[in-house]
Amino acid sequence: MNNRTKWLVVAGVSVLALGATAGVGVVAWQQYQTRQDAPSQAETASSGEWAAGDRIVFRNTAVGEGYGLVGSVPLDDPSGARSLTQVACDRVDATDAEFSCLRTERGVVPSYSASLYSDDGVVQQTWPLPGIPSRTRISADGTRIATTSFVTGHSYSAIGFSTETVIHGDAGQDFGNLEEWTFVVDGAASAPVDRNFWGVTFIDDDTFYATAGMSNSGQTYLVFGDIPSRTLTTVARDVECPALSPDGTRIAFKSVTSGSGPTVHWTPAIMDLASGDVELLPESRNVDDQIEWLDDDTILYGMPRDGQAGDYDVWALPADGSGEPEILIEHAWSPSVVRR
Repeated sequence: MNNRTKWLVVAGVSVLALGATAGVGVVAWQQYQTRQDAPSQAETASSGEWAAGDRIVFRNTAVGEGYGLVGSVPLDDPSGARSLTQVACDRVDATDAEFSCLRTERGVVPSYSASLYSDDGVVQQTWPLPGIPSRTRISADGTRIATTSFVTGHSYSAIGFSTETVIHGDAGQDFGNLEEWTFVVDGAASAPVDRNFWGVTFIDDDTFYATAGMSNSGQTYLVFGDIPSRTLTTVARDVECPALSPDGTRIAFKSVTSGSGPTVHWTPAIMDLASGDVELLPESRNVDDQIEWLDDDTILYGMPRDGQAGDYDVWALPADGSGEPEILIEHAWSPSVVRR
């Protein structure tokens, strides 16, 4: 085979590969549009302020008009009609004045971004994400916004995944990628090349907890983050996607209870911060989500609907292990509890 023939073969293969990539993008876009165009599966409020009163904010996953939009239900009527914004998000977190939105811009070649919105849907700031949206949290006073996205991979069970977690301020500050901060493991500074950070949960506007993970060994840590000093210090082992309880005494997280790599199984668990004691909760399914606290007694998390791609439900589970999980909000994902 001469050089000219070789280049023609390479060019032909490249065209076919690009065509296949474009085809996958077009199919994904068509599937997304189909979910949006059908009549909605969920009852939607015809009018009224979407963000009124105490509420649960979430991503609406009911197939049909409004799919993917940020919505809310009253805290005292979670099964009632939902109010929707005109903002589409993959992940959302909210306070009583604003919400953080991680978004995939769908198309032949997708792009990813994070935005901070006021409650009336006005964009306050936007910044790019390097990959697929994963987690976001806002501090209680609304001054700090954490975002996590996948740089490589698309799941925490994937082998060789890489994440980027960044903290921004509501005035436009960028506190940097957590991988660039000082990392203290068991009292000594450490800089393993395979470290990843994800799952921020704020204590206040200066401090937070998060997950540190080593992709080669699979070891995870609960870390304490200090924004002014840009340090991350290990607190406990084997904690993923922490969520601080409203009273500040416990961490809800997902605990590896079987398997490894792509077959890992996560179970919701509660750790007492004072004693370090951990209790697994009675949930037999694999829960791959960052937990949200409904109140000091109950946790929330999203679970995919069987046989319905792209649709989820928000489940509630007693934090003391005294009861079984129950659906709290149908056709919903990424819950955030807001109290005024």
